[in-house]
Amino acid sequence: MAESSTTPDHDTRSARSRGAWLDSSLASVILGSLGVLLAATLLQVSFGAYPLTFGEAWRTVFDPQILFHVDIWRAFLLGSDVPDWLTTRQHIVWTIRLPRILVGILVGANLAVSGVIFQVVTRNELASPYILGVSDGAGLVVLLTLTTFSGMMGWLPLLAAAGGALAFLLVYAIAWKNGTSPIRLVLAGVIVGTVFGSLQRALFFFIDDLGIAMAAQTWLSGSLLGTDWEQVRIALPFTILALVLAFAVTRQLDVLLLGEETARSLGMPVERVRFLVAGIAILSTAAAIAVAGLVGFVGLIVPHMVRNIVGNDTKRLLVGCLFVGPALLVGADVGARLALNPVQLPVGIVTGLIGGPYFLYLMRKQEDMGSV
Repeated sequence: MAESSTTPDHDTRSARSRGAWLDSSLASVILGSLGVLLAATLLQVSFGAYPLTFGEAWRTVFDPQILFHVDIWRAFLLGSDVPDWLTTRQHIVWTIRLPRILVGILVGANLAVSGVIFQVVTRNELASPYILGVSDGAGLVVLLTLTTFSGMMGWLPLLAAAGGALAFLLVYAIAWKNGTSPIRLVLAGVIVGTVFGSLQRALFFFIDDLGIAMAAQTWLSGSLLGTDWEQVRIALPFTILALVLAFAVTRQLDVLLLGEETARSLGMPVERVRFLVAGIAILSTAAAIAVAGLVGFVGLIVPHMVRNIVGNDTKRLLVGCLFVGPALLVGADVGARLALNPVQLPVGIVTGLIGGPYFLYLMRKQEDMGSV
């Protein structure tokens, strides 16, 4: 009788703990990120060759005439002709400045979520698309497409995913020796990233067109300059797919965090699950790289920032990164655009300037940094 009376209470507490994933700490992360994102959006929309006041920017961004117009969204999301009744202000905001912000949101979310997945899969806080060589593998394929096979631009996310997958397989093969370890994966990632990065630089010696060379160099630095609704249309479907899959495997990610032996004892085919889940992170990384180039450090530092606030629960971590990543990248892009106005820096330079000191701070603060 005693056992039967305590079991329902235990089940009730477990159900309550599973349902209460949105607490004050995660809510503060979401609200703070939305505040930063809104402020960065108004700054990005307001400043430029056609200046606007904050009030004009606000009214134009939230103009119901555009927000609830089907033809406008058909033009933006499907690539049909934009209606000619847009005013100059509406045209500048909605076809030039807002798409750049939306691409930043998609890229930030993709890189942050992929960073979470790679850190969980490898149980290594140092893991990220950049450090594991995935970014360089995807980047090499995208650079080849930009410089040699420009007719395949519509396939960029898939091609980038193939390059990232190849890089990750090489990392895993190099690190494998009766299993893997966090430090072996990181070292293998550095090796593969160095090789693929060298191949990227070698391609520049075969580019005759100075314009293509400059565009490729900007892309290698990671930039949102010149992005428009075409980049939104390229990244959006792959982003949605990757995020849906990421949230669908949160339970598997939680089990992987327990360690390989525990996961196997629970009946999980660890290696198969690890590769399938890594495939989600590779797709997410590829969607970001295809439209913004090699933006560094976001996939490394955002999971750290969110984990320090909300803890290691995978679902909460993914949700937090889904907001902090876009806020960080759009904010960094505002800094890249306005810091040396009229010269615009690639956003990858700003994220590196932010990420380097933050990562150094983490290394000094945490003695056991390495494994999650």
